[in-house]
Formats: sequence, structure tokens, C-alpha cells
Amino acid sequence: MKTLRLPIALQQAVMRSLRHHLSLANQHLEKEYPLPEVLYQQRGTTAGTAWLQSWQIRLNPVLLMENGQAFVDEVVPHELAHLLVWKHFGRVAPHGREWKWMMQTVLGVPAKSTHRFDTESLQKTFAYRCACRRHRLTVRRHNKVLRGETRYRCNDCNGELKPDPTDSA
Repeated sequence: MKTLRLPIALQQAVMRSLRHHLSLANQHLEKEYPLPEVLYQQRGTTAGTAWLQSWQIRLNPVLLMENGQAFVDEVVPHELAHLLVWKHFGRVAPHGREWKWMMQTVLGVPAKSTHRFDTESLQKTFAYRCACRRHRLTVRRHNKVLRGETRYRCNDCNGELKPDPTDSA
């Protein structure tokens, strides 16, 4: 697996945002929550995840590099809010009213539950053919075909999708 080298400036921007938003939360909630550990290990099209028990935030390094400051401004407080909600309220709905309150009132950030970043560079697909045209299957669907778990059919011609031997993508 290829290791991605994140520029120091981006890592510093992440930590500045994290410190800033944590300071706002600690002040508003009158608590002293510690700085969470940040790992750049998130894979796939997910921008980030909050690991509650281990007090960690895992960020997608590819999306961070491709989206820079917009990623820092949206994803870092989003994931921090999950940790803070868990500590402050316990286990509640992931993007429920407590999380929205934490985002808007405490952190001063719009409460968006999903990102709108372009994920095309992260989506590996595989070419398949039916009787009428070419299709692209995701890695998950491709692997199900390889394992013999399922077969896919075209919605137009009802032909079974078979791997395209001419695929170069």
C-alpha cells in the first residue's frame, strides 16, 4: 500500500482547528477535555470518523490533501463534536439534536452531517459488459462477483454482467 505524505502545513492546520474548537467547547461546557489523538488512516470515501472510547479522530489523508482548508473547516469540528457529545451526553443519535447543538451553539459551525467533497479519485471501479453496453462496478460488487456470492444483470437487456477483458482503467 502506498503511503501518502501529508504536508506539515496541512497537519498544522488540522491541529490549529482542533485546538481552537476544543478551546471553545471547554470554555462553553466548563470542562477540560483533552486534545484527541489525530490519525490520518481513514480510507474510502469517508472524510473522517470519531473513535469514542479511544478519543481519536481519524481523517482521510487523500480528501484532506485534495480539499485543504475546506476539509479542515468542516471535517475537524464535525468529528470533534462527536467526541464531545459522547463525553457530555453519553450515547445518543450520531447526528441528532445534541450533535447539532454542539456544532452550532458550542463550536459555531454549520451542522452538516455529510461532506460534499469530490471522491472520484478514491473510487476504483471495474469494467463489466452485458449484451448491450459497458458497466462500472464498485470494488465491493466486483469482489462479490469474484467470490461467487452474487451475479448482476443489466436493467435494460437483463443480460448477466461479465468482467470486460478490455478494461484498462
